[in-house]
Amino acid sequence: MTRPSFFDLHSTHNPYRWHLSVKPDLCVGPPGNLFMFGGVGLAAAIAAMEGTCGRPTVWATAQYLSYARPGATVDFDVRVPVEGKYNSQARAVGHIADKEILTVNAALGARPDALSHQWAAAPEVPRPEECAPIEHWTKHPEPDLHSRLDVRVVKGRYGRARAQGGFSADGHVVLWARPNGDYAIDSAVLAIIADHVPSAIGNAIGMQAGGNSLDNTIRFIQVVPAEWVLCDIQIHGVHGGFVHGQMNMFSEDGRLMATASQSMILRIHEPPK
Repeated sequence: MTRPSFFDLHSTHNPYRWHLSVKPDLCVGPPGNLFMFGGVGLAAAIAAMEGTCGRPTVWATAQYLSYARPGATVDFDVRVPVEGKYNSQARAVGHIADKEILTVNAALGARPDALSHQWAAAPEVPRPEECAPIEHWTKHPEPDLHSRLDVRVVKGRYGRARAQGGFSADGHVVLWARPNGDYAIDSAVLAIIADHVPSAIGNAIGMQAGGNSLDNTIRFIQVVPAEWVLCDIQIHGVHGGFVHGQMNMFSEDGRLMATASQSMILRIHEPPK
C-alpha cells in the first residue's frame, strides 16, 4: 500500500507548474504570526521538480527570500534548462502571485553504477523510545508543523535547559525524528527534517536562541525505508550575527540517507515564562 504524502502538492495541466496550499500545520512561528516552515518550501520544490523530471533528487539548495502565511497558495514553476541521459539540472521558483518566496536549484537523476559505500558513521545512541521528546514542541499552543513531528532528544539542551551552562563544549546535538502518522520518509520528509539545524543553535551558544535560514542545501545519498531518522547536527560557528551548521541523517540501521547544511541569521529570544 502506498503511504500518503506529508503535504498536498497539486499538479496542474501544465507539467511545469505545481500548487501548494499553505495550511497552519505546514507553518511555524508565534501564535498569530505563523509562516510556512522553510523546509516545507524546499520539500515542495523538490517534489515538484521530481514530478516534472521523473527523476530522484541528487542535491537541492534553497534561497529563502520572503514568507508565506496560512491561507496563501504558493505556485512552484519548474524550469529544466539541461536534461541529459542520466541527470537533469532544474530550478523551481516558489511565488505568491508576483512575489517570490524562495528559489531552489537542483540536480536530479541516477546513474547505472553498482559502487556503494559510506564513510560517515552514525553515532551510537539509545533507541527513540528511550529518549525524551522535545517538551516545548509537544506543548505548543497551536496546531502547527511541530505538532506533526515526533522529535526525541538524544544529546543536547532544549527548552529552558538551553540557557543553562553557557557555550556548549562541542556544538553537537543528536535527535531522533519522524512524522506523526503513516507518512513515508521520502526525499520531501528528509528535507523538512533537515531544516531543524537551527534548533541546535540555542544548545550551542547556551541561550534561548534560534535562527532564520538564509539557505538550505540537502544532498541525498540513498533514501531507504525507515520509521525514524537519526539526526546528527553540528553547529560549526557563530560570528557577526550569523550561524553555520550541518546535519547528517541516518536510517535506524545506520545508513546515511542525506546530509544538509545551512547559514542562518542569529535570533536571540526572550526566556520562556
